[in-house]
Amino acid sequence: MIIVEVKQGENIERALKRFKRKFDRTGAMRELRTRREFQKPSALKRRKMEKARYVQQLRQMED
Repeated sequence: MIIVEVKQGENIERALKRFKRKFDRTGAMRELRTRREFQKPSALKRRKMEKARYVQQLRQMED
């Protein structure tokens, strides 16, 4: 459970922003999206390899 204490005289918008940042760091939404449907381990491995190729290609372009 995420707890964000609102300090004396603190703007509620600022506290909400801190809450959102903490929530993003937990990765809860990312995990929910991945668990939405079952993915075969082979499909996950294929997607991971495609991403690795893409990142490697980007790094080669930089040099």
